Amino acid sequence: MNIGLCLAFGTSLRWIPVRAVNDSGNMRVLGIDPGTVVVGWGLVDSTDGKERMVDYGVLTAPAKLPPAQRLSVLYKGLEKVVARCKPDAVAVEMPFVSLNVRSALAIGRAQAVALLAAANRGIPTFEYTPAQVKQRVASYGASSKEQIQQMVRLQLNLAEIPKPADAADALAVALCHLSEVHVSGLLGEAQSKKKRRRA
Repeated sequence: MNIGLCLAFGTSLRWIPVRAVNDSGNMRVLGIDPGTVVVGWGLVDSTDGKERMVDYGVLTAPAKLPPAQRLSVLYKGLEKVVARCKPDAVAVEMPFVSLNVRSALAIGRAQAVALLAAANRGIPTFEYTPAQVKQRVASYGASSKEQIQQMVRLQLNLAEIPKPADAADALAVALCHLSEVHVSGLLGEAQSKKKRRRA
């Protein structure tokens, strides 16, 4: 299966190929919700277009540690999670740049640590804004956290919302990537058909 992501760069669109997992289009995605003390992670399998939660959890670093040491603790933990989960892709939520710039910068460092843990194993990484996650998971970019978590529960057919919230957020990021791949795959097929008609 030839899958790609259609990304906007300024006013132009560019087609970015995404590695297909196998001929059947199955994919395992590790979603990560980065933080400087707590990092949520969630593993989702997509088989024949159906998503299934495989595992989820959080990594924590003692808040009393200096920032660099906390990042080191989280990085080592993420390395273990990535090695154990063996995802085909890693999706990471980008920090929300609010009035608190210092907080956004700190989360950005945690995001970089997550990207590095995946990149060091040659796993493709993708970044999504909170609005993109909300749009893909709940079809509404201004959804509340509670609404997103409820949609995660429904889409993955879970009895209850995963706890803690950081893990549920990470599962939402994984679902966002799977939705993006699905939409991009449809766009790619439409482009291929259009080219064949012109030939």
